[in-house]
Amino acid sequence: MTSIFALASNLHPFPTIDPATRIRRKEVWMIWLAAILSGFFLFQSSILYAGQDLPCLTDITSKDAILVADPDGRILYQKNEAKRLIPASTIKILTALAALNHFGPSYKFRTEFYRDPFQSLKVKGYGDPLLTSEVLQDSADYLSTKIPRFQDLILDNTYFFPHIRIPGCGNSTNPYDAPIGALCANFNTVIFRRDGKGRIISLERQTPMIPFARDRIRSLRLERGRHSFLDNSRDAARYAGELLLYFLRKRGVKSQGNILFGPVGPHDTLIYTYESIFTLETVVQKMLKSSSNFMANQILIALGASVYGPPGTLAKGVRAVTDYAKNKLQLQNIKIVEGSGISRQNSISALEMLIILKQFKPYRYLLKKNDNMLYKTGSLKGIRTKVGYIGEYPRGPYYFVVFFNRRNSDMNAAINCVKKAIAH
Repeated sequence: MTSIFALASNLHPFPTIDPATRIRRKEVWMIWLAAILSGFFLFQSSILYAGQDLPCLTDITSKDAILVADPDGRILYQKNEAKRLIPASTIKILTALAALNHFGPSYKFRTEFYRDPFQSLKVKGYGDPLLTSEVLQDSADYLSTKIPRFQDLILDNTYFFPHIRIPGCGNSTNPYDAPIGALCANFNTVIFRRDGKGRIISLERQTPMIPFARDRIRSLRLERGRHSFLDNSRDAARYAGELLLYFLRKRGVKSQGNILFGPVGPHDTLIYTYESIFTLETVVQKMLKSSSNFMANQILIALGASVYGPPGTLAKGVRAVTDYAKNKLQLQNIKIVEGSGISRQNSISALEMLIILKQFKPYRYLLKKNDNMLYKTGSLKGIRTKVGYIGEYPRGPYYFVVFFNRRNSDMNAAINCVKKAIAH
C-alpha cells in the first residue's frame, strides 16, 4: 500500500537541485503534511464527538434540555439545546455576571447618615443586601460618638421605587417571598422561637426582639422558624429604623423617638457613610450559595438604578441585565423578567446558558462546590435545573447544562451520566 509520504513525493517530485535547497523544501513539505494530518485527526475527533451518544439522552423529553461542552467550549453532547425553557435559580448567574461587569468585583454597597437643620438623624439606603443587625450596631457605635441626641429618625428609601413587586413572588412568609427595598435589614426576615410561657424569643443573639417585630409576628400568627414578616418596602425600612433606634438608645443617645420618612435634602450634612465590609464579589458568592431571591433582586434593582439613574425599578434592572446579555454576550432572544429565577416567565436555552457559563468562568469559584463540580441549581414546582463546571483539566473545566421542565425527573441520574461520559 502506497504510504502518504510516498504519495506526496509522487505528486510533487523534487527536481535535481543543490542539497541545501532540497533540505529546505523537504522541511516545507513536512510542515505542510503535518498540518494536513493535524486537520484530518481534528476532523475525525469532531466526527467522534458528534457521533457519540450520551446514555441519558433517551431520558430527555421534549420538555427538557441537556448540553455538555469540553474545556474549549466545543459541544460534545446536546439535546433540545436551542429550546427555550424555565431556568429557575440558575438565572442568578446572569444577574451576578451583569452586576460584576458593571460595578466591578471590588464594589461595595453603602448606607449614608445625615444630620438635618432641625437636628434630626436621616438614614439613606442604597439597596445593600447585607445590611444586618451587626452593621446597624456598628453604625450606632460610631454615631453615638458624634451625636449625643437628635430629634426624629428620618428614613430615606427613595433610591428604589416604592413597593416593587417581583413576578413569581407570593404573599407567603417564606423568606424567598421577602420584599425588596433601598433600606432593609436582615433580609427582611426574622427568626424566633417561643419559650415555655409562649413569649417570642429571637434566635439570633445579635438581633433583639423589638416590639415592632413582636407585634408583626403576633398579627401574622407565625410559628417558630425564619419568616419574612414584612410585605412592602416601607415596612422594611421601618424595621431597619426601629433596630437602629434600639441600638442608639442602648448606647445612651437621646431621641424624641419618632420614625418618619423623607428624602435627604441639599441642606443636610453627611456625618457618616457605612461602606460594606463585603465586596460585590463576596455578596455574589453569598447570594449564589444561599440562592437568595432577596439578594438577587436587590442586586438587580441596584444595578438598574446605577445604569439608568434612580429610583431603581424592576424595569430598569431587567433592562440592564437584558442589555448586557444582548450587547456583551450576543444573546438576542433571552427573556428575563426578574433576577432571581422565581418567575416562570424567565426563559433561556441551554445554548444561551453555555455562553453565560463561558463568560462566568473566571468567577466559577463563587459557586457551590461538591467533589469536582462547581454548580448552581434551580427548583420550582415541576422544575429542576443544574448548570456549571466539572473537573479542572489542563485546558480547564467541562461545561454542563441540564434543564428539566417537568415532574418526575431524575437530576442525580442525569448528572452521574454526564460525569461518567466526561471521565471516559
